[in-house]
Amino acid sequence: MGINFYSINRASQKEIKDVLFRYNLKGVNKPKKTPYHVSKSHMVLAGKNGKYKLIRFGQQGVKGILGFPKSQQKQVRENFRKRHKKNIAKGILYPAYWSNKEKW
Repeated sequence: MGINFYSINRASQKEIKDVLFRYNLKGVNKPKKTPYHVSKSHMVLAGKNGKYKLIRFGQQGVKGILGFPKSQQKQVRENFRKRHKKNIAKGILYPAYWSNKEKW
């Protein structure tokens, strides 16, 4: 049975390199835009303490903070962080963390 690319625990370096090559990623914990994906705008192979996970995050077509006028950006950013506080706090292996870091 093949590797589950969406949750790779205790993966070898070869398996990690295969995933990076397959999805054309620059490295572990380096997000990439996915303009042709149906619903998600970014993806990343997140890794921490020997656990790796392929994460797709961000709604396609939404510009994040840049989609708002300069006068509203601070409040919109704060609202996003309040709304997703629990999920952002879960850490690097969760989509909310990456969405907060990359888009907001």
